[in-house]
Amino acid sequence: MMLWPAVTLLGFLVLTALVIAMGTQSTARYEQEQRAATRAAKARHAGSESVGAVRA
Repeated sequence: MMLWPAVTLLGFLVLTALVIAMGTQSTARYEQEQRAATRAAKARHAGSESVGAVRA
């Protein structure tokens, strides 16, 4: 009698955990790419500042 509600609850919890795990991975990858892009932009900006200082 209580088998199917228990199976349903267990399946729901497993799928919820899977969605959370996938979202966590995706978010970590996105944040890593954003940090890399920010560092690259800062490096380009710092390089152009030194060139600009020489030109001015």
